[in-house]
Amino acid sequence: MRDWWRQVRSVAGHSGCAFAVMLAVQPAPAQAFDWSSLDIFGLFTSKDQPPAVSPQTLPYKLEFDLGDAADAKALTRTLQDASLLYRLRQDAPPDGETLARRMAADLNPMVDALWSQGYFNADLTFEVDGARLRVGQEPDARLVRALESYRNREAAPIKIEVVPGPVFSMRRVDIAERGDYDAPTIPDPQKVAKLKPGDPATASALRSAQAALVDYLRNQSRPLAKIVELRPVVDHAARIMDVTYVVDPGPLAGFGDIAIGGTVDVPPEVVRSFIYLEPGDPYSPKALADTRKSITSIPAIGSARIREGDKLDRNGNLPIFVEVSERPKHLIGFSARYSTIDGPALRTYWEHRNLFGGAERLRLEGDIFYVPRIDGSKVQSFGDFERSDIGGRFAFSFMKPALKGSRYDLLVDGFATRERVGTNRYGGYTARYANVTTAIRRRFSDTFSVQAGLEAERGQTSDVLGQIDYTLVGIPLSVKYDSTDSLLDPTRGVRVSASVAPYLMFSDGNHGLFQSKASISGYYALDEDARYVLAGRIGFGSITGAALDEIPPTRLFFAGGGGSVRGYAYRTLSPLGPYNQLIGGRSLFEASVEARVKITETIGIVPFVDVGMAFESAFPDFKETLHFAAGLGLRYYTPIGPIRLDVAAPLNPRKGDKPVAVYISIGQAF
Repeated sequence: MRDWWRQVRSVAGHSGCAFAVMLAVQPAPAQAFDWSSLDIFGLFTSKDQPPAVSPQTLPYKLEFDLGDAADAKALTRTLQDASLLYRLRQDAPPDGETLARRMAADLNPMVDALWSQGYFNADLTFEVDGARLRVGQEPDARLVRALESYRNREAAPIKIEVVPGPVFSMRRVDIAERGDYDAPTIPDPQKVAKLKPGDPATASALRSAQAALVDYLRNQSRPLAKIVELRPVVDHAARIMDVTYVVDPGPLAGFGDIAIGGTVDVPPEVVRSFIYLEPGDPYSPKALADTRKSITSIPAIGSARIREGDKLDRNGNLPIFVEVSERPKHLIGFSARYSTIDGPALRTYWEHRNLFGGAERLRLEGDIFYVPRIDGSKVQSFGDFERSDIGGRFAFSFMKPALKGSRYDLLVDGFATRERVGTNRYGGYTARYANVTTAIRRRFSDTFSVQAGLEAERGQTSDVLGQIDYTLVGIPLSVKYDSTDSLLDPTRGVRVSASVAPYLMFSDGNHGLFQSKASISGYYALDEDARYVLAGRIGFGSITGAALDEIPPTRLFFAGGGGSVRGYAYRTLSPLGPYNQLIGGRSLFEASVEARVKITETIGIVPFVDVGMAFESAFPDFKETLHFAAGLGLRYYTPIGPIRLDVAAPLNPRKGDKPVAVYISIGQAF
């Protein structure tokens, strides 16, 4: 784009006449990052000292004088980015003549930078002790002598005086289409380009309009769309610019053949199973982005690069080339979470991402966590700590994706756990149980899947209603829809999950029960950069077919905790039974609302409100008391996801509920 402004300047000059310039739009060449120009928030500019004086070199220092320009700070940064003189300030030239030539070489790029910001009548002057250098001039002997007078004395002071003048504005924006089409391919180009009369005539505005036009056409299944010419007309006297974009929409096209490369140990048919594009489908940039996301959901795949063909095949479709890179086969990790109410929890895990050579994933996890006492006693000191105050869980999960190259996946999950849930004041339950579930998942798209399986569980639970030794067998069925843009930090989209499961339970008496659960969460970004995001979640649950005292507490519903109603202890919002003790509920309602606000690129705040309760009836009874909590969260955004710190307070606490709870973990609350 800098070359573009130079060509405009060379034709238009600084006269009061209007000139038309026809230019082909070409991508700018890649440039290496110059660390010498690094200036974080402008903190180091004033402290940047020139090299020490010496008889062999002529160091210099720069002063930018923009007068009372409204955007002087930002414009100074723009000029510094364009200036070779600024970037080489630590590399002192040998003499005044070399430095004068360096100054002269800087004039045109700095004028280009001013023009790119819409300052087409800007005046730029270099000055050293009264010796001046302007655009179009060559360095004279007076300037060289002025520079040499500082040799071995001090850094030569070079003053860069800039009078920006007014910012030019757009007067007329035209879009012309090249090609024979029955109707305009862009019905309302002004609306698409978002460039209108009166807007500043800056390079960024023109680039943005160009990108918007091309993106619009590509979203209309025209993958070869491009801007072939940009025709600006600058009128210096009127301080305006007229511009015409010449657009080549290109033909309508679909996706062509899809080639897969980069696989070493992962079979290509597994990767192809996660690509939901088919030859002949209408071309869509969003479909390509979704494909990349879908491919990288394979645990064995680290990244996916999608390259488009530069021409259509004989069927009028665009060939697609997918290049993947594989992750290391083995993973070992550690994580921790903490809540002031629920205590600490530690997890370690090991994973193999290609167990048998078909991208099979095996993951083993081990957890240890503090379990609250529910018998009225307390841990007053380290000496009071007992083995029963520690809970544990071991889990495994196995996935074989793309059975025989299809979109069916085999899932096997299991765990064994010992836990104690509740509070000293309201009691709770203790449980030891193990569960194994085998399921087949059918993926219909990158967002929608269904799953059916067989589940078996055996355990022992104890609460105020008594002890239950049980064996449970069921057939869980579930559906899942997820259109969000991130697993740990979604900013757009919807997540929906629903499951039903009929169970046959063998205990003192055989019982049948039917469990259903559903949750939906939505995310809406208020701005394009997703600095302001509204997030909401609603969850329901119900159990029918058995009395409450016949159902193990591990199968009953409880609300409360870091992923539920923050501010209340984990799984402690439920009906109360004998002796005012927690007994769990046969139904559940939960809801949360958050406003996720980024203050900087890495720091954000999240005010939130949660509500929820478990009910004794098989369906939520909203005549009963719902428990509310509110709080404020702090987020530190990292490449792997946000680190979450939430402080929550119950709004209608019960006796014994703590006034404040603090939660620390990785990822958003939902």
